[in-house]
Amino acid sequence: MRGKLNRLERSLPEGLLVDSGWMNENGYASSLRAKYVASGYLEQPARRVYRRPRGTLDWPVAVLSMQTLLDYALVIGGRTALELQGYGHYLPARRREVHLYGWEKPPTWLYELDLGVVFHFHPSSRLFGHARHHQVVRPTEPAPEREELAAWARAAVIETPLGHWQWPLKQSTPERALLELLDELPDHESFDQADALMGGLATLSPRRLQRLLEDCLSVKVKRLFFYFADRHGHAWLKALDRSTIDLGSGNRVLARGGRLDPTYAITVPRSLDAA
Repeated sequence: MRGKLNRLERSLPEGLLVDSGWMNENGYASSLRAKYVASGYLEQPARRVYRRPRGTLDWPVAVLSMQTLLDYALVIGGRTALELQGYGHYLPARRREVHLYGWEKPPTWLYELDLGVVFHFHPSSRLFGHARHHQVVRPTEPAPEREELAAWARAAVIETPLGHWQWPLKQSTPERALLELLDELPDHESFDQADALMGGLATLSPRRLQRLLEDCLSVKVKRLFFYFADRHGHAWLKALDRSTIDLGSGNRVLARGGRLDPTYAITVPRSLDAA
């Protein structure tokens, strides 16, 4: 038992979460886990979830655990990523929501943890199809695919250090997070908020934007992006090659009772005319 406990201390960093599947794969049967919990070597914050005691369990630690130890292809995205990266003052305060994006759903136990937030999962396939199967580039990928995934990762994902051990917490880049937020219009985000947000995004990377806009499948999102970008005229807009970005055809009704923007064929609120 002591030998296995020593190995657990080496493989499970203090404070991070693992689930029963991870425990089973690493040779820790349910009976042994029960002994560790009873002895105080492990905590069990929810059914099927374990951690070595250290510090406060919060939602970034839970997300980091899924990304690193449990290998879930998930990133923090949309509104949450923008807030974490300093753009929250352009968005109104909300109840604590955490928006996760990826190609696989989070485990059900995530929603059972008492972390003071509400998690929302968004499938990345909605915006970017099924071509991007990984959030990180693995050396086992064939060389051409590694290069393709690396280019995607540079445009889509950044890592920020978290906590004492400086673990890499994966988030959408501001460029990707902006497109994710625009996808929430008009039902869950507002035109006025998106307009205010775009006004503050003067330092976006045109190279990242080009890659993401070319890959984006949502005509609505791409038209909204250019509509708001034109309104604010940031320098990076001139560096984008619009000829490679498919904006589709036909009108899109996004604001009931609004006006039709003739350039991008989307209806927008009339209140924006006075802004």
